[in-house]
Amino acid sequence: MTETTHSAKSDEPTTDAAEAKKATASAKPTYSAKGLRLERVFSSDDVNPLDEVTWQRRDVVMTNWRDGSINFEQRGVEFPDFWSLNATNIVTTKYFRGAVGSDTRENSLRQLIHRVVSTYREAGELNGYFRSAKDAQIFSDELTWMLLHQVFSFNSPVWFNVGTSAPQQVSACFILSVDDTMDSILNWYREEGLIFKGGSGAGLNLSRIRSSKELLSSGGTASGPVSFMRGADASAGTIKSGGATRRAAKMVVLDVDHPDVEEFIETKMREEDKIRALRDAGYDMDLGGKDIVSVQYQNANNSVRVNDEFMRAVDDGTEFGLRARGTGEVIETVDAKSLFRKMSEAAWACADPGIQYDSTINDWHTNPESGRITASNPCSEYMSLDNSSCNLASINLMKFRTADGGFDSAKFEKTVEFIITAMDISICFADFPTEAIGVTTRAFRQLGIGYANLGALLMSNGLAYDSEGGRALAASITSLMTGTAYKRSAELAGIVGPYEGYARNADAHTRVMRKHAAASDSVRSIHHTDAAVLKHAEGVWAKGLEVGKKNGWRNAQASVIAPTGTIGFMMDCDTTGIEPDFSLLKFKKLVGGGSMQIVNLTVPAALRTLGYQEEQVEAIVEYIAEHGHIIDAPGLKTEHYEVFDCAVGERAISPMGHVRMMAATQPFISGAISKTVNMPEQATIEEIEDIYFQGWKLGLKALAIYRDNCKVGQPLSTKKKDKVDEPVVETVIERRPTRKRLPKKRPSMTTSFSVGGAEGYLTAGSYPDDGLGEVFLKLGKQGSTLAGVMDAFSVAISIALQYGVPLEQYVEKFTNMRFEPAGMTDDPDIRLAQSVIDYIFRRLALDYLPEEKRAELGIFSAAERAAQVADDYDTPSSRSDDDSDQIDLEGLASSAPISAPQTSAAAPAPANVGSSAELMEMVQGKGADAPLCLSCGVKMRPAGSCYVCEGCGSTSGCS
Repeated sequence: MTETTHSAKSDEPTTDAAEAKKATASAKPTYSAKGLRLERVFSSDDVNPLDEVTWQRRDVVMTNWRDGSINFEQRGVEFPDFWSLNATNIVTTKYFRGAVGSDTRENSLRQLIHRVVSTYREAGELNGYFRSAKDAQIFSDELTWMLLHQVFSFNSPVWFNVGTSAPQQVSACFILSVDDTMDSILNWYREEGLIFKGGSGAGLNLSRIRSSKELLSSGGTASGPVSFMRGADASAGTIKSGGATRRAAKMVVLDVDHPDVEEFIETKMREEDKIRALRDAGYDMDLGGKDIVSVQYQNANNSVRVNDEFMRAVDDGTEFGLRARGTGEVIETVDAKSLFRKMSEAAWACADPGIQYDSTINDWHTNPESGRITASNPCSEYMSLDNSSCNLASINLMKFRTADGGFDSAKFEKTVEFIITAMDISICFADFPTEAIGVTTRAFRQLGIGYANLGALLMSNGLAYDSEGGRALAASITSLMTGTAYKRSAELAGIVGPYEGYARNADAHTRVMRKHAAASDSVRSIHHTDAAVLKHAEGVWAKGLEVGKKNGWRNAQASVIAPTGTIGFMMDCDTTGIEPDFSLLKFKKLVGGGSMQIVNLTVPAALRTLGYQEEQVEAIVEYIAEHGHIIDAPGLKTEHYEVFDCAVGERAISPMGHVRMMAATQPFISGAISKTVNMPEQATIEEIEDIYFQGWKLGLKALAIYRDNCKVGQPLSTKKKDKVDEPVVETVIERRPTRKRLPKKRPSMTTSFSVGGAEGYLTAGSYPDDGLGEVFLKLGKQGSTLAGVMDAFSVAISIALQYGVPLEQYVEKFTNMRFEPAGMTDDPDIRLAQSVIDYIFRRLALDYLPEEKRAELGIFSAAERAAQVADDYDTPSSRSDDDSDQIDLEGLASSAPISAPQTSAAAPAPANVGSSAELMEMVQGKGADAPLCLSCGVKMRPAGSCYVCEGCGSTSGCS
């Protein structure tokens, strides 16, 4: 049983860790002539970045969306004025340290950033990373500026622990190991529990454990790994319900040649059948329900490790051998295609198991002489040696989008250099949950730089996520990121030495670096933006290989693509990790209370990039606000529809679209990609087989699918059948409408209009109490068929109005009707109309309906839209104190400048909506297949291969 570096009973450091901290506190900075010489990128000389922004005091009160109870309250916290309310809430509730209400509680982002950055700077100085105190100051200022301006973020454990009295754990991802002994199995439970206790996740491979078809030395039959999974699952479930801030995240892997692989494949599928039976018997089987705990294996993601031998057998339709764990001899043969089919059937039924491609993973392994890669963390992005860990950081790609839609490669390169330096420094002072993990991580120094907001960047540049252009830009940026990370790693090796395990693995590490560089050379550029990034990346790889040949490398691993759930919201990112945009409509909380639904800010940027005029942009955005999609949006070309495809909605990206994006970027990632390929409910088992097979052919390292509504244990609303009672006879009183005629003299208003070049007149007469009572339309020549139809239509509408038919009913029915003439109008309030009828009833709504009624219909005047934009996006300094509570601060954190003003159609969010997932549920009219947040009660949404709550930042994963 291994020793841990901190006590299981408390969060206080052990004696060894405490002594190390005392020694560090008394040490003096060490500068070296070969240390880093740094230049400023974002910050300025002699100016503290924290003094360059405007700060605001805000109150953070978090409630449970379902019952209104207060979960958290801290008033007067301090944040920059451009940080959104959502980011403010998440940082305050998740990352501020100290007891709430005490004097020691952090209350400002200044304190949080200073606590972390000062620790990194001090460790860098003590370990000889910098050439001088000036370089250390530049390092500190640049990190501060980037964190303050949401350019990047470290993973959550850094914010939790660094600079505190608790063990300074910086890693979010862990891989454990287990051998075929009872001591090792029990130690697995213990180590996994300690990691869960800290809010992180772990994965491991169970394939060393003998199968249930093999004998023990005593002569009995072994239990097999699946039986031991029960104990680990129960432990995870108990710790989850024992006060952890999120569900215990874990990954369990089994090799495809293990004799118990079929039992492993079917394990969760059988439990899903049990859930259905219990649900039908009346038990509460929703995720988080009181009875779901009686079902096993629900706290882990399961994955089967397949190798090239097995996949070729599937392709050829031949048999495949299952091998004894002790001797390696084949004890059973199976039809490979049938076994592969069973994997797909199980994934179709319950989304498990996922698949990991062992041969591909180990072909890109930089340390094969030190052991194979056998497992991953729960989200599948970190893949390295057993008993190891990885600390993550993610970059907000939209911060590098230029005003003309380009990508600032030079600034991006410098940013990666600073971040990798900081991440490597953190290993110098980090604590680890077990001694074995600490030893391996210090010896190989695995890092995981990644990014977020890729989906937003592609859309804002007018590139479809599932397109050659989108994949080319994604591949180029990923190549530049990893190439720069390894270049800086090689430079650090020349200063503080390569990682301990490098000498033994030098040839293999160099081979993998060359594979990355060759993959970069093979990318085919599509447009000038990705061509420029790709050229920059190729130069970086060439320089990195040159420096690495001389110095070696400081880090065995450099990059992963993590889910970026909580930290993505901290950076005000529209999209997480490598994901596309979730939907075109977003739910947003307001600082003054209440909430709104808005159209993604990337939509107008994309429309302008595609060449649409401001009037067209405004009309399309308004249409999306009303319908939640872009199909039949006025003036939008059908060839541009794909640019606005999202993860959910009317035009959801196809499953293979997700796989192709993963394949485009995987060759430039040291680890893997956290992503689940969502499939529609009607997807077939054959389609899942094809997805898993294509993932192997395309060179992915791991893949998981999720078919909508395949799980029973989801909090989807269901309608119970009403109890059948005796029929009740009611007395029916017939009421007929009466016509209220207009007086002989009544006020009227005539409006001339032009729609698509067709001119006409609208005359509207009203009652003295200001209610619309008649409509006359003049369109076409007198005596023409069109004029006659318009006259008859006018009479029909007028009589119906006088009989009491509400105007809003007509507006709802007749707006958005499409027929010629259509197009541009001469009305400043209605710039585009889909038909004359569409224009007429929008004009009548503006003239005769109250604003709150029009808001429900999504119809606003030009002045009202301008006021909404001002309310949503103007800086607080441009407003009076009286209306400061109404400022919508979320819009202030726009990710990148564009030449034209932002356009957004905003409306109050429905009272029963608390997240973007719930908003899309309402728009689509069907339930979103995602769990409810256990902290605040709103529906979560996918982030990589886990879920994240955009209300409070809680995640179901490990990053």
